[in-house]
Amino acid sequence: MNMQDEKKAGTHVAVMGLGVSGRAAMRYLVSQGVKVSVSDARSVQQLPAADLAFLTEYGVKYECGSHTLTFLRKADQILVSPGIRQDLEILQQLRDLGIPVLGELAMAAPLVHKPVVAITGTNGKTTVTALIGELLQRAGKKVFVGGNIGTSLFDYLSSPDDVDVLVLELSSFQLESAGAFKADVAILLNVTPDHLDRHGSMAGYAAAKMKIFSGQGPQDTAIVSGDDTFCRELAAGLDGGQQLLLFGHDGDCQAQVVGHCIHLRWQGKQERYDLAGSMLATATGGLNSAAAILAARTLGCAPEAIVQGLAAFQVAAHRMALVGEGAGVLYYDDSKATNTGAVLSALANFAGNVILIAGGRDKGDDYTLLRESVGNKVRCLILIGEATDLIAQALAGMVEIKKAASMEAAVFLAASIARAGDVVLLSPACASFDMFENYGHRGKVFADAVRKAIEAVPAIPVSCGIRSSLPVQAEPVGCKVGGA
Repeated sequence: MNMQDEKKAGTHVAVMGLGVSGRAAMRYLVSQGVKVSVSDARSVQQLPAADLAFLTEYGVKYECGSHTLTFLRKADQILVSPGIRQDLEILQQLRDLGIPVLGELAMAAPLVHKPVVAITGTNGKTTVTALIGELLQRAGKKVFVGGNIGTSLFDYLSSPDDVDVLVLELSSFQLESAGAFKADVAILLNVTPDHLDRHGSMAGYAAAKMKIFSGQGPQDTAIVSGDDTFCRELAAGLDGGQQLLLFGHDGDCQAQVVGHCIHLRWQGKQERYDLAGSMLATATGGLNSAAAILAARTLGCAPEAIVQGLAAFQVAAHRMALVGEGAGVLYYDDSKATNTGAVLSALANFAGNVILIAGGRDKGDDYTLLRESVGNKVRCLILIGEATDLIAQALAGMVEIKKAASMEAAVFLAASIARAGDVVLLSPACASFDMFENYGHRGKVFADAVRKAIEAVPAIPVSCGIRSSLPVQAEPVGCKVGGA
């Protein structure tokens, strides 16, 4: 099916926000003969030269510097970037004029005719999305992996290869404007405070996450964390008649994490998946694997293919990646940890002796949630960025706190006070945009500083007993920028 099946010839769509999804949507819409215009809040001077060239290449009309009613009301529909708040006054004005305001998922929903696995949660979305893609491919299925992971759903629609299933990472920003989008298999990994500056409250944030189950019926599957009490409570309210599967450590979970193994109860039989020796043999890796295994088995993947996929899977950069070792000290890059829940998951991998580097741009998180774990695991906290004072106030009395003016200063300070057996962990609990382009840039700056710090001190063999089968990843790779 193409866009002409859904729209009359000459339909005019205004794309608000020329980001990754906006550019992909524009390409697709133009290819289908739809008239497109673009509205971007950045000034012409702020737009990258590549974006201006992109607009010129496609010959679309555009406005920059603000979103104006005069420009947007000429359109028949508005396609809103996930990064734009749904409560903007101009969006309400457009709705009052009877002009539909749609998100990427809502506009694409009528055009997708393959099974969809959708993954959301505060933390772990990207890893689980990529892992499910790996497991399905090992089982011989043709897979499109995209969404918030960095590839727009419109990229799939622009060149719809003959895939068997779509695996989509979905953020709360995408889900709040999902419209009639429906997932055949919907996964909720966890819900902890994040993006409260956008959603206003935990209730608003959770409501956006729960839209991943919208439209599901008895033929569909919901996979939910059994460890997360909040998720259990939310799952109790599901009313679509969908099959509910739990993963976690408790005995009622269909996929139960036992040490570095996943015990699966499936169709009256017991299956066991051993993660030892893989990059998933961590506290968070076990939970991520349990969720992915449930999805893979739901879609008919054989256990043998799942075992191969788990063993081969490579964790992406900036997610508990070991980027250096020197003087008996291990240095981990967890720059992707942009909220307190992610930091708690990171600290769960260590018995103690952690020097934690945190801070950045505040997103409305409650840093007091870190008090117990920081008090038990961290011997020194080094803070950087705009949220320094907020975090210091929230964790006062729990740990020795130091401040640094830059990432390099923080790393050298950590190296100067670290002892053999310590772990220096970058796990910021904040967004990166106060000092860096994105979390990938932040992680690269950290890794570069670590290399300089290690060169400045003599090598001492590691003599600690810290349990770790975490990934070694000294060369960071690219990342996406998007909501969670």
